[in-house]
Amino acid sequence: MKSPYTGWSRIFYAAGYSYKGLKSTWKHEAAFRQEAVLCLLLTPIAIWLGDSLMEIMALIGVLVFVLIVEMLNSAVESTIDRIGEDYHKLSGRAKDQGSAAVFLSFFLAVLVWGGFIIDKLLA
Repeated sequence: MKSPYTGWSRIFYAAGYSYKGLKSTWKHEAAFRQEAVLCLLLTPIAIWLGDSLMEIMALIGVLVFVLIVEMLNSAVESTIDRIGEDYHKLSGRAKDQGSAAVFLSFFLAVLVWGGFIIDKLLA
């Protein structure tokens, strides 16, 4: 479906759709809420721990990456649920793959934060 908006109005409407997506994800996805709260709690710690802008951006960036992957997983799950609630092996596979993507993004965040903290402790 092609957008009827062009130029700056397209960007304005796209921002509105993005806001709606964030709002609906917050409302309907408990995992996203938990990860968002964790992100908010860890952001000041990242700012405090980071010695450089790049360190701070890396620590916060992996947290935001978890939120991005969680939103994509939620979009996949919503699409599959829209198609039908009955079980199908391909639907199950898609949901499992989305869940695995979230797990891997969380694992990456733990690796980055853990490596950073270990490096700080050994320095």
